[in-house]
Amino acid sequence: MNAVTAIKLYVNKMIDDCGTGMKVLLMDKETTGIVSMAFAQSEILQKEVFLFERLDMTRTEPMKHLKCIAFLRPTKENIDNLACELKYPRYGQYYIYFSNIISKSDVKVLAEADETESVREIQEFYGDFIPVAPHLFSLNVSPCYQSRSWNHNHLQRSVQGVISVLLALKKIPVIRYQDSSECARKMAETVRQTIAKENALFNFRRPDIPPLLLILDRKVDVVTPLLNQWTYQAMVHELLTINNNRVNLSNVPGISKELHEVVLSPDHDEFYAANMYSNFGEIGAKIKDLMDDFQKKSKSQKKVESIADMKVIIIFICFKNAIS
Repeated sequence: MNAVTAIKLYVNKMIDDCGTGMKVLLMDKETTGIVSMAFAQSEILQKEVFLFERLDMTRTEPMKHLKCIAFLRPTKENIDNLACELKYPRYGQYYIYFSNIISKSDVKVLAEADETESVREIQEFYGDFIPVAPHLFSLNVSPCYQSRSWNHNHLQRSVQGVISVLLALKKIPVIRYQDSSECARKMAETVRQTIAKENALFNFRRPDIPPLLLILDRKVDVVTPLLNQWTYQAMVHELLTINNNRVNLSNVPGISKELHEVVLSPDHDEFYAANMYSNFGEIGAKIKDLMDDFQKKSKSQKKVESIADMKVIIIFICFKNAIS
């Protein structure tokens, strides 16, 4: 059960299925965030994907020599935009992958728009969630409530995200929810109905002990928001805020332009991966070891005698990691 690996497998299969040659990756706003959480741009470039485009942006000049891999959410807006794209195609071939279940009527709309017969493939690849960590995903839906009840669009997006995760991980869960919450009950029931409706997609081998989908309502939890965690990842998120593995430092006085936004991902930062769950005391000792090692390698004779000296060295190390 690894959310990051699931997205990586889907993207790798998309690229492999369209064969060799120069490719363009066509995405929407949400799938752009999904892919960027699992891959660095340099990794995608190594797979012959040389151009990244947004479906909702201004159209560029035709490039018929490129194969187009379209990874999109099956929303009405995307279907309409994609239909326009196929009616006047910019690329030679189209391999279309939707991040969730698409209706037959939408497929018919796309088929009618594909007058040049440039579409080679349409598939559902269930990567409709933000893979924050192997054991954690997000849907970036906030706020969910509207006058203490579900906002309809947010409920629909949350259910789609949960269904996508279950399909990606090939799980048929036992659903349990918080009985005192009408919102938890509503979501649990909608997820159950969706699984029943799409029964053919959930034709997985059932384990002896089925997985548990537990739906809780955070608005009744008045204690957790008052607690401060003392681990590296939790402190960075609480003090600076981590959003899609990115930390915005633009408000820090004297920060260099290159460090206005820092990527903090366990896949691309060895120090962060090794210490993200370390407590305050442990991370302090590790940072001291890192600074001592840096001074030794740089043959610096300058002693760290103040917080300002420590800040300069840490910023330099962070910048070095960010560009490496």
